Amino acid sequence: MTLPAPRTGLAVVFDPGDDAAFTHTALAAHAPQASRITLHPGPGTTSDTALASDLLQALGKPAHIPGRYPHGRPPLWEAAAAWTTALAVTRLTVLRAHLLDQRRLQCLLDLQCQTGIHLTLVVHRPRLTAALHRALAAGHHTTVHTLTKARALYLGDTASSSPPPAAPTLPASPAALRWITLAALDRLVSYDSPQPCTTACAPKPIVYHQRPAPLPPTPAQTARLTDRLHTATAHPARAAALAAAIATGASFQQLTTAHTDGFHPADHTLTLHDRTRYTDGCAIYPIPPWATVFLHAATRFAHLTSTPHLLAAPTDRPALLRLAETIRLRPPQPPAGRAGTHRGPVVWDWREKHEALSHETGQPAPPPAGGNSTAATRARSR
Repeated sequence: MTLPAPRTGLAVVFDPGDDAAFTHTALAAHAPQASRITLHPGPGTTSDTALASDLLQALGKPAHIPGRYPHGRPPLWEAAAAWTTALAVTRLTVLRAHLLDQRRLQCLLDLQCQTGIHLTLVVHRPRLTAALHRALAAGHHTTVHTLTKARALYLGDTASSSPPPAAPTLPASPAALRWITLAALDRLVSYDSPQPCTTACAPKPIVYHQRPAPLPPTPAQTARLTDRLHTATAHPARAAALAAAIATGASFQQLTTAHTDGFHPADHTLTLHDRTRYTDGCAIYPIPPWATVFLHAATRFAHLTSTPHLLAAPTDRPALLRLAETIRLRPPQPPAGRAGTHRGPVVWDWREKHEALSHETGQPAPPPAGGNSTAATRARSR
C-alpha cells in the first residue's frame, strides 16, 4: 500500500489579541463526520505523547493504546495517523500553537506528511515563536490575520454549505449497553489451528465447506457495533480484528494469518490463510463497507509500526475477547443452567464444546442454543 502524497496545505492564523471569536469559531468547526478536526492541546502539558492523546480524543477515540511496547512508548501518533487516513479527515486546526515546542510541532508536521491533511496552526500572539520559526522554515505556508479568512481555513471547501456540527454524544457506559449476539463470533475461540503460509499460495474466493457462511448483522446492529468499535478503542488492529471476525466468521487463529498485502480496499476483500486446511483453506473473503474503514486503519497502522501482523499476534486473543465483552459483543450462549463452571459474562467456546461432545458420542446433536437458524443468527440484542 503506497503512502498518500504529501500536500502543501499549511497555514498559520494570527490572533494577536487572543480574541475569543477565533477560538470559538475553530471549536465550532470541529466535525469529524465532515472530515474536520479541531485540536485544543491540554494545558500544562509539554509531552508529545500527551498531544497525541489529545488528537485521538478529538478523533473520538480513547486517549491510550493498550498493550506493551518497546521502551514503554505506545504508538499513539501512528494510531492517530492511521485513523486520520481511514476516516478521511482532511483538515486539522490546532489552537494554542504558540505554546508548542519544536518536538510537538514536528510531530504535527510529520502527521501532515503521512496523511496529506491540511494543517492550520492558530497563534494567539502577534509573532511566531522561535520554535515555530524553526519548524516552518523548511516548507511553504500561508498566513491569515482576519477572522473571515480564518473561518474559511477552518471549514475548507464546506465553508458555505456545511450545516452546524451536531453536539457530540457521550458514549454509553458498558453497563448501559445491550448485548449484541452474533453467530459469526461462534468460532472466534476455536480448537482449530490454521497456520500461515510460508510459501506462495493461490487463494480463491471463499467457499464455505466446513462451516456455514456467516449471516451479516442487521442494519440496526451494524450501526450499533460500528459506533461501539469506534469509541471503545484507539487500537486500529483490535477494532479491525473484531470487524473481520464478524464479517468472515473466522477463528482467531485465522485472523493471525492476515498480512497487510492481504487487504485490498478497492475490492473490499481480505485474504486469510490456512495451509493445513483446518477450515476452508487459504481464501479471499468479502469485507462489507462498514468494516472496510477498520481494515484500512489497521493496514496503515501496521505499515507505520512495521508490525508483521495486520489484525492480531498469537498472544492477542485475551485482549480481543476483553474488547468484545467490553462493548457487549458475544456469540450465541448456552441455555440457562448449561454454562458449566464458566464464571465470566460470556461463554466463548460453547459451540466448540458442543461439537466436540457430539463427535465423541457419535450422535448428531442439534445446533447449539442460538446457533445457525435464521432467527437466532440474526442475533438477539438483549
